[in-house]
Amino acid sequence: MTKEYKNYINGKWVASSSGEIFENTNPANCNEVLGRFQKSNKKDVDKAVAAAHKAKKMWRDTPAPKRGEIMYKVAELLVKNKEALAQDMTKEMGKVIAETRGDVQEAIDLTYFAAGEGRRLVGETVPSELKNKFAMSVRMPLGVVACITPWNFPIAIPSWKLIPALICGNTAVIKPAEDTPLTVVNFMNIFEKAGLPSGVVNMVTGYGPDAGAPLVEHEKVDMVSFTGSTQTGAGIASTCAQRMKQYSLEMGGKNAIIIMDDANLDLALEGVMFGGFGTTGQRCTACSRVVIHKKVAKKFTDMLVERAKKLKLGNGLDEKVDMGPLINDKAREKVHRYVEIGKKEGAKLLTGGNYANGKALKNGWFYQPTVFAGVETKMRIAQEEIFGPVVSVLACNGFEEAVDIVNDSTYGLSSAIYTQDVNRAFKAIEMLETGLTYVNASTIGAEIQLPFGGTKGTGNGHREVGIAALETFSEWKSVFIDYSGKMQKAQIDHD
Repeated sequence: MTKEYKNYINGKWVASSSGEIFENTNPANCNEVLGRFQKSNKKDVDKAVAAAHKAKKMWRDTPAPKRGEIMYKVAELLVKNKEALAQDMTKEMGKVIAETRGDVQEAIDLTYFAAGEGRRLVGETVPSELKNKFAMSVRMPLGVVACITPWNFPIAIPSWKLIPALICGNTAVIKPAEDTPLTVVNFMNIFEKAGLPSGVVNMVTGYGPDAGAPLVEHEKVDMVSFTGSTQTGAGIASTCAQRMKQYSLEMGGKNAIIIMDDANLDLALEGVMFGGFGTTGQRCTACSRVVIHKKVAKKFTDMLVERAKKLKLGNGLDEKVDMGPLINDKAREKVHRYVEIGKKEGAKLLTGGNYANGKALKNGWFYQPTVFAGVETKMRIAQEEIFGPVVSVLACNGFEEAVDIVNDSTYGLSSAIYTQDVNRAFKAIEMLETGLTYVNASTIGAEIQLPFGGTKGTGNGHREVGIAALETFSEWKSVFIDYSGKMQKAQIDHD
């Protein structure tokens, strides 16, 4: 019998007010049902937000080091349950087991890091311009934070949002993607076992219009943290602006790797393979464009095609599998639609370009690793986010042209350059219009101690993880303490 999972509200596992459920299936085998989940509605959101709002003062008043101690326990439980979490994650979203282990490890790293911030939460002390006066700044929590998370990093991204928010003294309601609710249910179990007080974190599962929209619009939600499509993010920005609430958006990308004529091509190949086909291309940081010097374009493209053809597709629980399925049929249809667009635009299809067949693949949403050459920068496949295993190769005449091609995008998340010229590498760091830039490494592989996020259509200026996450989930308060015993008037009394 398929297990039914409940919402987590005010420290209790409860059924949805709707009385409806939805099923979660394995994208590698759509006949395998992993669980039945609550199809939440506005009433459920209201209950979850009410619980978070009620717990707000208690959690704010809990000393930050004590909050950090609970987060440390969360990290320890993540370590203990790493393999089980990874196994469930591969079953529900499809990426290979090595990657889901990495997904859990990212949550572990972030949680340990943030736990330490409970004993810092650093502000400033500065000299006053007046005698007998003390000046400092402190961080204050925002209140109730709504976290809306995607399916491609089912525990890493929820951890990016929940853990810093909690360390800063906020309470939270999370709505995970409908494709990956099980991992967030598992995460709630860990919070519960770690001793997090009731109401501090709450979870409702379900669909965007039914549960996500009411959460964004709720009058007692003080801040919205969203990761997903640019289109949805723009709608959230508009809603939050109208209601004068804060919001943090992490959206799409059209990332590129530059390969110069002096590059180590074997190293660059590893970067493109992982960047383009890791997570089946379903990453906001995926390398979907390779901008390569004409002198080495033919040689590298041949190497890329040869490697792509050798990738083994299948169930990600098999340690020998290189690439899993797409998340669902709709995603596979989208990828195939873009492949057809690329062919019509005149790009040259070198390998792939169709649904993947085979006995072991017939019940999953598999797509062939695909490589296009002869791609021009204004083609749709070079401009629009495909979110699948499709890599476009664009030739360039030199460094400046390569940078111009990369920057000719409405997105600005991640970029990379392979070169042995240190001067050129530093110039790329300066000129590439992205939130992340890698030198001699892929567009994938951010570390949690540095800010993560992008420019242009990728984000709205906020950053996740690292110390920057504290900026996202707290407000500054400036404090002035006058111990002169008389009325002093800053600039007016200034000599």
